[in-house]
Amino acid sequence: MPGFELFGELEKQEVNDVLDNGVLMRYGFDGMRKGHWKAKALESELQNTFQSKHVQLVSSGTAAVSVALGSAGVGAGDEVIMPTFTFVASFEAIMMLGAIPVLADIDDTLGLNPEAVEAAITPKTKAIMVVQMCGSMANMDALKAIAEKHNLLLVEDACQAIGGTFNGQPLGSVGDLGCFSFDFVKTITCGEGGAVITNNEKYYTNANHYSDHGHDHVGSDRGAETHPFLGYNFRISELHAAVGLAQVKRLPEFLDIQRRNFNIIREALSTIPEVVFRTVPEGGVESCAFLNFFLPDLETSRKVIEAFKNGGVDACWNYFDNNWHYIRKWDHLKNLKSLFPISKEVKEGLEYLQTRTFEKSDHYISRNISCLIKLSWTEEEVKQRANKMAELIKSVL
Repeated sequence: MPGFELFGELEKQEVNDVLDNGVLMRYGFDGMRKGHWKAKALESELQNTFQSKHVQLVSSGTAAVSVALGSAGVGAGDEVIMPTFTFVASFEAIMMLGAIPVLADIDDTLGLNPEAVEAAITPKTKAIMVVQMCGSMANMDALKAIAEKHNLLLVEDACQAIGGTFNGQPLGSVGDLGCFSFDFVKTITCGEGGAVITNNEKYYTNANHYSDHGHDHVGSDRGAETHPFLGYNFRISELHAAVGLAQVKRLPEFLDIQRRNFNIIREALSTIPEVVFRTVPEGGVESCAFLNFFLPDLETSRKVIEAFKNGGVDACWNYFDNNWHYIRKWDHLKNLKSLFPISKEVKEGLEYLQTRTFEKSDHYISRNISCLIKLSWTEEEVKQRANKMAELIKSVL
């Protein structure tokens, strides 16, 4: 995924602009800036990229999820349905608001299974959070229909899927709110950073205030601003935004490289009958940040991963054995290992994890191999890698 592989002169120039004026904070100090407002400029660029009316930059993708949910009123005791396959940040961001993460099975898209979502809805459900993992998407038509039927918020965590589209819409812009991460290993990076996008003006205003201690950002005197409600500090710095501004301008370049490399490897593996690629819903276009495929069973997947490691093929994972991305290894969540007391509502709301099993998710994750698509590979290196991967898979089968 990472755009950091291709840092260049544009990134250096944007950062030097900030260092030249000495203002690292995104708000205030108007007279010192020499006309440079990197966070504002990045938000404007992202509005165009995501075809969204409003963009609020924040400090991380995790912050983006919390701010998005909080801006729409999700809080103490509310249930948020999320997938079993994601990053730990998903449940962390929900729990930070005092809300309850309700895990639901995935399907062959590697995203939320609509039937599992429907079955998970209770009177406490406030939102469905779909996570567009590994550059692609869940069945968005079905999930949108469920959200509308039950009057639920539909939030997209598209942190791993910038550049993907569904029915011509950028991923992240399909739901009520979208969340993005620009950390060091995303397709475009700020080093650390994130964004909330929405077409809902109220949600945007709330996110804008909430992410900066409740400041209303009215007028040009920061000290005179009022605080309509409580907020916290999820600000991005001008230095981080400067890197992201350069990177978002290069996004088409990065996506072209990803797609080229993705297609070369996919073509090589498509000759193997036992390799079945993840399902991409009709109307969906992957960002090509990862290539995901299924093998016949867990044993075969583990053997292929071991063969890849021994054969010098890096950046491929079977998430069934991964500590960070699948429910099976989230013991700190199941056992509520917290530095501070967890609220009664959340504690009781998570009791289901002591007995709930997720066989349908196991069926897909255990057989899945996910391979990162790097930007720094030459075309010849990708072809060699593709052939090596195909040979190693065949040697195991």
